[in-house]
Amino acid sequence: MAIATAPLRSSVGLKIIMAVTGGLLVLFLVAHMVGNLKVFVGESSFDHYAHWLRTIGAPVLPASAFLWIQRVGLLVAVGAHLWSATVLTVRARRARPVRYAHRRPVQGSYSARTMRWGGVIIGLFVVYHVLDLTVGTLNPVADPSRPYANVVADFAPERWPVTLLYTLAVVALGFHLAHGIDSAVRTLGGRRGAHGFAVAVSALVCAGFLSVPFAVLTGVVS
Repeated sequence: MAIATAPLRSSVGLKIIMAVTGGLLVLFLVAHMVGNLKVFVGESSFDHYAHWLRTIGAPVLPASAFLWIQRVGLLVAVGAHLWSATVLTVRARRARPVRYAHRRPVQGSYSARTMRWGGVIIGLFVVYHVLDLTVGTLNPVADPSRPYANVVADFAPERWPVTLLYTLAVVALGFHLAHGIDSAVRTLGGRRGAHGFAVAVSALVCAGFLSVPFAVLTGVVS
């Protein structure tokens, strides 16, 4: 068992775990973003989509079973992602136990330098987002049978602080994705065009997620 798991515990193995789990999370984000864009089609279409998510796999699976399978899978992916990142960080610090008296500025992009803080911001926002639009504790409507109304009420003009919080979190996500996707592609063997691909995906995800709250804020969606 120790021999079989040794490669995964190596620095290269941990980076592969980060890359694979990060890729799964990116796929979920893209799918989630596409689903959110259905709000532009209209209330009935968006509500139908939300209801459909709860019936995937029926009649083999009970109601909402697919969503719970997805949530458990996402938790496992997030846990593995955080675990590998933490172990790599600890190893990097142990490799240099004595701090420099004058530390040289960290080289690299802004997104690379803010990966850890970006991850913390995203994690805190996910908790808020679940309490808001999944559990409904922080939502003005909090009616699971009316997801469109929940979204519109959430980003209403008078609730601009929520839109601001959402925007900051999505921007942090964009920086995180820009560096994370670039690193993941390189870890898995891709070199050419990795940075451009990472920037394009992160920009697309940010634009897609931000289009909904700003559409509600400006009255395009009501």
